[in-house]
Amino acid sequence: MSKWVFLRGLMRETRHWGKFPELFRSMLPEAEVTLLDLPGNGSLHTLKSPVRVEEMTDSCRRQLLSRNIAPPYHLLALSLGGMVATDWAMRYPDEIAACVLLNTSLRPVNPFYRRLRPRNYPALLALGLSGLLNRNVGRQESLLLRLTSNQCAQQADVLADWISYQRDHPVTYQNALRQLYAAIRYRAPAQLPKPPLLILAGSADRLIDPRCSQQLAHQWQASLATQASAGHDLALDAGYWVAEQVRDWLASSANAYSECRNPPWKIEARKRS
Repeated sequence: MSKWVFLRGLMRETRHWGKFPELFRSMLPEAEVTLLDLPGNGSLHTLKSPVRVEEMTDSCRRQLLSRNIAPPYHLLALSLGGMVATDWAMRYPDEIAACVLLNTSLRPVNPFYRRLRPRNYPALLALGLSGLLNRNVGRQESLLLRLTSNQCAQQADVLADWISYQRDHPVTYQNALRQLYAAIRYRAPAQLPKPPLLILAGSADRLIDPRCSQQLAHQWQASLATQASAGHDLALDAGYWVAEQVRDWLASSANAYSECRNPPWKIEARKRS
């Protein structure tokens, strides 16, 4: 069995994965999936969100150890969660078997105007002001769903679920700002993280420019796959495709490892002896 840890992004919690964990398990039956909340979100919404990605990483490690879930882990992480996964893989490489990053952007590889598309600034600013003065949960979640999903933005049931999550586990305006600040200040390593890495992106991401994922893959010489119609919430818009990409990538990695252990020239040498 392989231990998978799923990490969400800014202001999101484990329930925002929706049906994706079940789909993932159905396509990778050997996977044991654990869903974690970042401090300030979901089950940890009463905590103060750290202003450093490194502190978020340490929180995730403590959560797993408290549940007696020992490494190595496979990480599947979206957006801000991808920064946590990157930091984890860099600082504790022996704990990570593999990383899958979904629609992640990192400084300094990606310029600020691609990490958050400028056309979204007015809407997000208005949302921030309304949240500071008099939070309208329905308006907030409707905007976030519209920005992050191309497939579900008009689905009333998805929006109703998101509104209920926020009402159950409200993310404070202060924690949202702290998470955003942590994301802005985190700096990506220049070198490729040691664990195997797959980068997945939605080409129709309206929140973050998909070229961010392309630049990361180029700098780190990592595997990259893109989905033409999916938005920022890749697991929501194209969950089957994500699980399929992970399954195929793991299979190809296993085959490559097997070939390295038994290269053709060794087989030929045994035949001639």
